[in-house]
Amino acid sequence: MKDVAKTRKTQLAEHLKVSILTLRLQPGTDLDEVHLSDAFGLSRTPLREVFRQLAGEGYLDLRTNRSARVSEMSYTTLRDFFLAAPMIYGAILRLAAANAKPVQIEALKTAQQAFKAALRDGAAEERALANNRFHEVTGEMSGNVYLLPSFNRLLIDHARIGMTFYRPQSGRMVENLSEASQQHDAIIDAIEARDETAAAQLAEDHWNLSRDQIELFVMPDALDVPMGLPPLSKPA
Repeated sequence: MKDVAKTRKTQLAEHLKVSILTLRLQPGTDLDEVHLSDAFGLSRTPLREVFRQLAGEGYLDLRTNRSARVSEMSYTTLRDFFLAAPMIYGAILRLAAANAKPVQIEALKTAQQAFKAALRDGAAEERALANNRFHEVTGEMSGNVYLLPSFNRLLIDHARIGMTFYRPQSGRMVENLSEASQQHDAIIDAIEARDETAAAQLAEDHWNLSRDQIELFVMPDALDVPMGLPPLSKPA
């Protein structure tokens, strides 16, 4: 029975992670404990154990005497994301180049092949998840117990607010996806060559490539109006 409960908890955790990363569960959504308990055959105690685990990883917010909620993406969190992401990504890739093990490099190559396959044949969700896995491996390579939790937290919001990047709506956005894949290949080469400087520069280049698309999520075209001009104003 313990093995069955452990398997169900793992399945629930994976279900929630994927649902949050792909925006099937929107930021701020309250979780339906009764539904999840029934769907995964778990009682309240193991269900909440999963919630605590995911809260510790940054997927959920826990509130006293209220249901668990998908972690918010407020003005403050988005501001902090844009400030922290370039610094942390650069540090992670620099450390990855210094510390990566051969088995991790092979795992990164496998993740890149999955990303390329998702670009060819997959939907936006598959592309976002494949990209997320690629970067998760670089975090594992870094081997830094202080940076890794922050990096993994960044990846959650990067996947969520970067979904626009994986639904290209113009030729330029398609080109950016191709360039992102090429940069992944270059990141693998830099890590394999133990070139920390090149890896850190590629982190910056990779961030700059996706930043414009990420900003579309924060400030969509409909909100991009001159100051002092109400969006719904009409000519007299």
